[in-house]
Amino acid sequence: MSILTFRNVSLTYPARPGRGGTDEKRVLDGINLQVGSDELVAIIGRSGSGKTSLLNLAAGFLAPSKGTIAVDGVPLTEPGADRAVVFQDDALYPWLDARDNIAFPLKLKGVPLAERRARAEALLARVGLAEAGDRHIWELSGGMRQRVGIARALAAKPRFLLLDEPFGALDALTRTRMQAFLLRIKAESGAGAILITHSIEEALLLGTRVVVLSPNPGRFTAEIETGFQAEVLNGASVAAVKASPLFKRTHAGLTDLIHAGEEELAA
Repeated sequence: MSILTFRNVSLTYPARPGRGGTDEKRVLDGINLQVGSDELVAIIGRSGSGKTSLLNLAAGFLAPSKGTIAVDGVPLTEPGADRAVVFQDDALYPWLDARDNIAFPLKLKGVPLAERRARAEALLARVGLAEAGDRHIWELSGGMRQRVGIARALAAKPRFLLLDEPFGALDALTRTRMQAFLLRIKAESGAGAILITHSIEEALLLGTRVVVLSPNPGRFTAEIETGFQAEVLNGASVAAVKASPLFKRTHAGLTDLIHAGEEELAA
């Protein structure tokens, strides 16, 4: 099993005098986290708590100011094929069809054309888009585009998926379908995952664990384990899980944890 580890990680943005400020900004402070390849850890918190910065650190887009981030004990120094990012904006290439979008990471790795197209076709089938390989990106719905984006992320067989609000731009019905889809695909892939989300409902539904990130600077202040994703994977409908008394009680408790301290700040 692979493990992604944050050890005493802090992130500070330098001062920008030209923008009217001279003080450094501490965005994240003392982050400790381990994510195994059998987990989907949901990170949730109020705006400004540093959720996306944390994901960018895991992706290698940013370097921590203090501490280390490692995969299986090897410190991260840059982006790598062992970690694949799925953005809220699908970030697909409009000049490529669905198949070639999925195959693009394989092209960068030097995989021969016939092999990468065959692997792209297999991934299209896996995400329920077997007949869509020749379609232009603008011909696909929002949910279909995100499926292509997830398939592209899986093409290089990453050890971890890094999901930054992947369903935030979708309508409610499509979002519900995509949540169930993501759980199935993640389980089949064997990859671990970090999910950044603003939705308490989504964090509870998808996460094996939910970690609360509090702002100014961002620190982990609470963590809860959940079993709701297992219910969905075992055949329960998303609607039924969300309607259960346990889900509603856990939702209320997590809401209180996230908003704890807001009254003091507003006073």
